[in-house]
Amino acid sequence: MLLGAHVSIAGGIFNAPIRGKELGCSAIQIFTKNQRQWKHSPLTEVQVEQYKDELTKSGIESVIVHDSYLINLCSPDKNNLHKSRESFILELSLCKALGIAGLVFHPGAHKDLGEKQGLSLIAESINIGLEKFPEIDTKLLLETTAGQGTSLGHSFEQLGQIIQKIEAKDKVGVCIDTCHIFTAGYDIRTQESYQATFEIFDKIIGLNRLGALHLNDSKKELGSRVDRHERIGQGNIGLEAFRLIMNDKRFQNVPKILEIPGGDDCYKQDIALLKSLVA
Repeated sequence: MLLGAHVSIAGGIFNAPIRGKELGCSAIQIFTKNQRQWKHSPLTEVQVEQYKDELTKSGIESVIVHDSYLINLCSPDKNNLHKSRESFILELSLCKALGIAGLVFHPGAHKDLGEKQGLSLIAESINIGLEKFPEIDTKLLLETTAGQGTSLGHSFEQLGQIIQKIEAKDKVGVCIDTCHIFTAGYDIRTQESYQATFEIFDKIIGLNRLGALHLNDSKKELGSRVDRHERIGQGNIGLEAFRLIMNDKRFQNVPKILEIPGGDDCYKQDIALLKSLVA
């Protein structure tokens, strides 16, 4: 069972596996740099080796990266689009150096371009990144979104359209965020609705493309299109959906990452809670 949380890299990226072990994680998610700044100092060989040493000692089996929140792969502003693409390429280079299994990223917000052009721009941006790193082992994972504003990726159809436009399709997958799909309108609260939602996902995208799960309850209601994470079992999704996920054998080897509010103590408690749901 690959289960864990998003952990801080404060003090150095090598600290992430140490923190993950303290939380009881078998999988972690990290940022490679400050997620709210464009600038970034490249990692040295010493830093990379130190990270890999700590990862080995930690026993953590899977690490995925979440890219910078500033990146918008379909920005209508040419300067911002250029910076976003350059930053995305940097993320790919860091993932390659660190041996990261998956890079999770928000597809983008089209602003005033419209959905069709936005989806095409996202695919174009991904193709540009993969052209730079054709042999990269890191899987690029489009994250489902809640659909706030003009954010794309809130429907499985939109994600499917992006993937269809990508040349190296074997390099691309999806990260499902439970909070996001719920507020985008996909119900997973009962056995019936859970099975129906994942049947739709399998038909449109394919379960073989599911590379990660973000396990978050939701402060907001089904279909609200508002992204507000809540602790497991304390929001509008409720505990049963997470029981179904934790016991779904199809997802046993898919990294399950918490991104809940409350800090490390809450992470520890909710990781323990999720483990307790396994039959």
